[in-house]
Amino acid sequence: MTTLIKNGVVIDTEPEPVVLGRMDVRIERGTIAEVGPDLAVEPGAEVIDATGRLVLPGFVDTHRHTWQATVRAIAPDIDFPAYLRRVLGELAPRHRPQDLYAGNLAGALECLDAGITTLLDWSHAQFSPAHTDNAVRALRDSGIRAAFGYCYGGEPGGLAAETRRVREELFDTSGLVTMVLAALGPEIAGEERALEEWRMAAELGLPVTAHLGGHGRESAAKALAFLEDNGLLATPTTFVHALYYTDEEFKRIAAAGGTASISPVDEMNLGLGYPTTGRARAAGIPTGLSADTVVCAPGDMFSQMRTAHLLERGRPDGAGFGFTTRDALRMATIEGAEVLGMADVIGSLRPGKQADVILLRTDTPGMAAAHDPIGAVVLNADIGCVETVMVAGRVVKSGGQMLHHDLPAVLASLGESADVVSGG
Repeated sequence: MTTLIKNGVVIDTEPEPVVLGRMDVRIERGTIAEVGPDLAVEPGAEVIDATGRLVLPGFVDTHRHTWQATVRAIAPDIDFPAYLRRVLGELAPRHRPQDLYAGNLAGALECLDAGITTLLDWSHAQFSPAHTDNAVRALRDSGIRAAFGYCYGGEPGGLAAETRRVREELFDTSGLVTMVLAALGPEIAGEERALEEWRMAAELGLPVTAHLGGHGRESAAKALAFLEDNGLLATPTTFVHALYYTDEEFKRIAAAGGTASISPVDEMNLGLGYPTTGRARAAGIPTGLSADTVVCAPGDMFSQMRTAHLLERGRPDGAGFGFTTRDALRMATIEGAEVLGMADVIGSLRPGKQADVILLRTDTPGMAAAHDPIGAVVLNADIGCVETVMVAGRVVKSGGQMLHHDLPAVLASLGESADVVSGG
C-alpha cells in the first residue's frame, strides 16, 4: 500500500515547473503523500531506487485518435484534405469492432511506454455500439488514465440515444476512464449537429472537445460566433488546433472558460497552419499538447514538447523568445491536466494528487551531465529514457519494460488488424 521513491532528482510542475533537487516521494494508496528529503522507510513499504533518475509527473496528451495505431505511418507526407479522404473516408470504415480494440489497446500502451499517463482519446470511428464498447474496454484493459472522447458515427437521428447509452452503460463516477463528448460540429458537420452535441453534453454533464479554428479564418470566426450566440460555451469546451483566431477572439475564448489543444507536429505536417501556442497562452487560455495521429506524426510527448518549443521560439522577429523549456513541460503536464479538467487530480507531484509518476534515466550518453534537468527533459530525452511509469500508484513500466500485458500478443493482434484495414 506504500511505495517510496528514493533519491531521485524531483521535478514538480505546479504552479510552474521547478527542480526541487534530490528528494524522495512517498505514495500511499495510489496517492502522493509526501515529497521531501530523506523520508523514512516504513516497514513493508516498496522502495524504488531513483538514484540517477529524474522523477516527475506523467505526461498528459490532450487529443489523440488512438485507434489510428492500426494505420501508423500509412501516410507520412499527407496533407489535410488527403487525410480526410484516405484515413477517415477509406480506412476508418474498414475497422471492425475488434480492430478498434486492437488499435486502442496498442495505442494506449504506446502512450504508457512513452510516459504519457493520461490521454484524451478523440474517438471518431464509432460506427456501431460494438465499436464503442471495444474502444472503451481497450482503454480500461491498458491501465492508462483516459478521457474517452465519444464521437457519434452511426445513422442520422441516433446521436442522442446512443450517447445516453454510452454514458449510462459504460461510465460511472469512478475509475481511470471517464467520458467527454467529442463534437463534429459546427465547423465539420454543421451547426445543427453542433446544437445537438453541446446540448447533449450539457444534459449529461460532459465537457466537449471539438476541432475548432483549424479550418480557415472565416470558418473559425463564424463558428465561434455561433457557439457564443447560442450560449454553448457555458459547457466546458476544448478548442482543438485553434489556429485561426485573432488575439481578441482568444480573449473571448479565455473569458468563456475555454481551453486549447495544440498538435504542433501535425499542424505543420498536414498544412493546417502555424501553431498558436504562445498567443493562446498569452490570452490566458490553458493550452495542452497533443500527438493527434500517428498516421503522420510521432506518438510521444518529447517530440511534441520539442516541436512546440522550436516553433514558438522561431516565430518572426523573436516574438516567441519568451517561451521556454519550462513552458513546454508545463503544457505537457499540469497545463494539459487543466485542459482536461483534471488539474485537481493529476499533473503535478502535489501531495493529495493521484500518483501518476514517471522516472527518466540520466545514465545515457544523451542525458548524462545535463546541467538543467528540465531543459534535458524537453530537448534531450526520448522514449528510451522512460524507465518507470506509475498510474494511480500502480507500476505499469519498470526497468524499461512494460508490465501486465503480453506485448508480443498485443502487437500481433495489431498487425492483423493493420492488414485488414489497409487491405494488405
